[in-house]
Amino acid sequence: MTAVADTWALCVRDLLRLWRQPWFIAVTLVQPVIWLLLFGALFERVVDIPGFHGGDYKQYLVPGVLVMTAFFSSGWSGMSTIDDLDRGVTDRFLVLPIMRWPLIAGRVGMNLVQLAIQSVIIIGLALITGVTFPGGPLGVVALIVAAALLGTGFAALSNALALVARKEESLIGAVTFLQLPLTFLSTAFMQASLMPDWIRSVSDYNPVDWAIRAGREAVGAGPDWATVLGYCGLLVAFALACLVLATRAFRAYQAQV
Repeated sequence: MTAVADTWALCVRDLLRLWRQPWFIAVTLVQPVIWLLLFGALFERVVDIPGFHGGDYKQYLVPGVLVMTAFFSSGWSGMSTIDDLDRGVTDRFLVLPIMRWPLIAGRVGMNLVQLAIQSVIIIGLALITGVTFPGGPLGVVALIVAAALLGTGFAALSNALALVARKEESLIGAVTFLQLPLTFLSTAFMQASLMPDWIRSVSDYNPVDWAIRAGREAVGAGPDWATVLGYCGLLVAFALACLVLATRAFRAYQAQV
């Protein structure tokens, strides 16, 4: 229970920081709004391509936009860790009688709250623009859960990179290097049947695509819940692996202090 209490206390600390800077949520929503409104309108005729299944491109795009929002915003979680490193806060944490994994889990918990707020806003915008969710409320919840699992993994990975790099410039470069390729090596913008064979093969091992496929299946008509659970299981394994990696990165940093 002590570790849980420590995690909660650290999560609240970061939530208070978010409360003082709520504009960050608005800033991270600019890109998904562009994707949803402008990108969706620009490529709405994609559905006319032979082999594209479905009659509304925005309907296809929304799950990808929500997952990408979780992916992109989670990638910057490590910036707070670098700020704590620069101000000496992390070194003060090291003398506290607490386990090391709550130091990562608390920050990831704050990220999940942020993702939940962003997801609700994106779902609302999608409904306003005429997008429907045949899978119903349960499907929408499953979509948000898939995005949250992906966000958990990449938030932990971002913190691990921050503890290793310890410089904002290095973290920005590393996160950008991951985000763009993983986004375009997924079914976020195009159905798998219309993708080059090598991209389709790579997407099978892409956690971003796992979340998109799980969410898209969940909000569709007659969802195959076995498929949704299968992809979510892969995302759980990915998130746990990243959390372990982040915890080890923290211990490696502590050993060098």
